[in-house]
Amino acid sequence: MSKVEVDQVDPQSGTTLTLGTSGDTVSIPSGVTLANAGTATGFASIAWQSSIVTASTITVESGKGYWLDTSSNAITVTLPASPSVGDQIILTDYARNWGTNAITLNLNSEKWQGNATPVPVFDTNGQSVDVVYSGSTKGWIPNTDGATTLETPQTYTADFLVIGGGGGSAMVYGGGGGAGGYRNSFASETSGRGSSSETALTFSPGTVYTITVGAGGIGAQNYGGSAPGNEGITGDSSTISGSDITSITSLGGGGGARNTQPGKTGGCGGGAGSAASAGAGTAAQGYDGGQGGSGPGGPSGYTGGGGGGAGAVGVTSGTTATTGVAGGAGLASAITGSSVTRGGGGGSGTVGTGTAGPGGSGGGGTGAAGTANTGGGGGGTTISTPAASAAFPGGSGVVILSVPDASYSGTTSGSPTVATGVSGKTVITFTGSGSYTA
Repeated sequence: MSKVEVDQVDPQSGTTLTLGTSGDTVSIPSGVTLANAGTATGFASIAWQSSIVTASTITVESGKGYWLDTSSNAITVTLPASPSVGDQIILTDYARNWGTNAITLNLNSEKWQGNATPVPVFDTNGQSVDVVYSGSTKGWIPNTDGATTLETPQTYTADFLVIGGGGGSAMVYGGGGGAGGYRNSFASETSGRGSSSETALTFSPGTVYTITVGAGGIGAQNYGGSAPGNEGITGDSSTISGSDITSITSLGGGGGARNTQPGKTGGCGGGAGSAASAGAGTAAQGYDGGQGGSGPGGPSGYTGGGGGGAGAVGVTSGTTATTGVAGGAGLASAITGSSVTRGGGGGSGTVGTGTAGPGGSGGGGTGAAGTANTGGGGGGTTISTPAASAAFPGGSGVVILSVPDASYSGTTSGSPTVATGVSGKTVITFTGSGSYTA
């Protein structure tokens, strides 16, 4: 075999240099590097496979293109182990069925755009995925994948405090309104009715989470007459909902009752009327209301029970019409960075100029409305001519989210209050309904 040793080969004429003739094979020995400082055209970088992949699993190789037919089943594609920078693979939906049976990539201990989890899933009909290995830091990166969605979205934890609207009170010596239900996942703090702290939510970037803040129930609208006009109205529920979570719902507090009517059930139970049973609270949300009192003269004219609180039952009434009893205490949470008590039940009312029962700590009303955005129950009235007026409403609820500062998206609706840097967390306080996009 002849050997030619030269430093440069140029065409004899013109600008085109031809190596060999048609049918020849030009061999590049092992270990030789071809350095391209110009423009290389006509080189096939991907060897397309002639067989159509229909099996449920396949391990692919760099430098190859694959037709994937998911007409009968989904396919898991295992990417190469120990890939080199510049390795390229193309996967194409052969029968436009990825939307029915998806393609799942097994990353084989490598990363996808810098993330090790979750694994990428491609589920769009007609999709084609062209990926190149960039190195250990970012791993496989798509040149094209038919979408702009990150296939490995990084979820994050969101703590919550959700309190329903407080219940309204009954008139005169009626029962106090129960506080809104109280659900909490923050820092192992106690949740309603002495329950353990709940599990925090997991948010997915791009998902919209809808926030509903419950209104307080109105107080009784007349002194005499029959239910429901002479009862307090149960508050509205507060919720967090989203497509990828189980909704968190805190029920509204039960309304207070008058005379022989029982208190209403709710997140926390409403206080009973005279000689009646208390409204029941809800498991893991709040306590029962207090029972109504009665004396030797019969049930009418004695004060009702206090509204139930998130942290304690409403007080049972004594045998007097002039001294009300207390609503149940609420619970404290430091989710906003400082300890705040919410979810107190409303105190019961009295006749004439008597003393209304004190509202439970955390927004329960004392002869007044429950405090806004605490879920406090409405307090019973003390007026001597109640027919001209109405009893007091419960306070509205509140929804508070706490997410890592680095994860906060900045996208909200409903004008919540946002505080950053709270021990590394961003705290989003909704006093009205709205949304947060993770």
